[in-house]
Amino acid sequence: MAADRTVRRGDEAVPVTPPAFAVARSTLASRIGAVVGAVLLVALATLPLWGNASLMRMLIEFISLLVLAQMWNLLAGYAGLVSIGQQAYVGLGGYALIVLADDVGLNPFVSVFLAGLVAAAFSIPTAALVFRFRGGYFAVGTWAVAEVYRLLIANSPRLGSGSGRTLAAVFPLARETREVLTYWLALVIAVGAILHGYLHLRSRFGLGLTAIRDSEPASESLGINVFRTKLWVYVIASFGGGMTGALIYLNLLRISPDAAFTVNWTAFMIFIAVIGGIGTIEGPIVGTVVFFLLREFLADYGSWYLILLGLIAVVVVIRYPQGLWGLIADRWDVRFFPVQRRVRLGSRPVG
Repeated sequence: MAADRTVRRGDEAVPVTPPAFAVARSTLASRIGAVVGAVLLVALATLPLWGNASLMRMLIEFISLLVLAQMWNLLAGYAGLVSIGQQAYVGLGGYALIVLADDVGLNPFVSVFLAGLVAAAFSIPTAALVFRFRGGYFAVGTWAVAEVYRLLIANSPRLGSGSGRTLAAVFPLARETREVLTYWLALVIAVGAILHGYLHLRSRFGLGLTAIRDSEPASESLGINVFRTKLWVYVIASFGGGMTGALIYLNLLRISPDAAFTVNWTAFMIFIAVIGGIGTIEGPIVGTVVFFLLREFLADYGSWYLILLGLIAVVVVIRYPQGLWGLIADRWDVRFFPVQRRVRLGSRPVG
């Protein structure tokens, strides 16, 4: 690299070459993880050839919770929007699937993506209301709006009122065909949600979002439109929640207001994100695995099951506020999805 300045040493001008540096965007763990992830994706995609229907249904449930947790993590972990009303979009997406597939006559699998758009459309006027609140008032406001949506649907005879409706559009399909197509659809949604979050956070938008999380006043002074950025994140999370809600009830085939709009959906999202590590992409993945393992061992304890989940969440937050993945990442510096930039000695960008 050519010298760009000199210093005087007595009567002699000595050229000074500035140290070369590179901006690293990837890590060794991310490169190894990409290979392992590709192999795992091939194994999951071929699961219908060697697995059974029970395993596919379990993985659909796993994927549903993983995507919901990723969406909530995007809201709270990066935009600082701690919502406890995301069940609104799970329910809206599920009912949108029923209306689009049964009443309008669209393909039920295509309707899953359209249901996400319906939920996103509802999120815009909702945001206009709840964004007026701050802090805890915002959280309570989102829950109140979710209850309003539940009551409106529960009092709508066209949507089955309180008893709900059954998805009839898939009945002409053979059961095996429906289960395989639903599983593959879930896999596409999972990969899309993780890649979207990863690429989004590595972009200029992600830098702005991180700046907002760290300090709203400072980010505004840098020219970042805080309201527009938060609104965009809220709409994205609502789209993901609605699409996942449609996937859940495409798998279950029957929906009711109390089940679709239960606050348990958001409780599970929060538990998974907090246990795994909020503000990371890896955290919800780890949290979903932990959640399923705990559910497997604690399911026989009845109502104590949720109490134990809450107790575990409290202990983890107190002992490891960065979550399980945050603990691992800080101790061994492992990043499978590095969204930050690192400056190191070198001559050209890496990753």
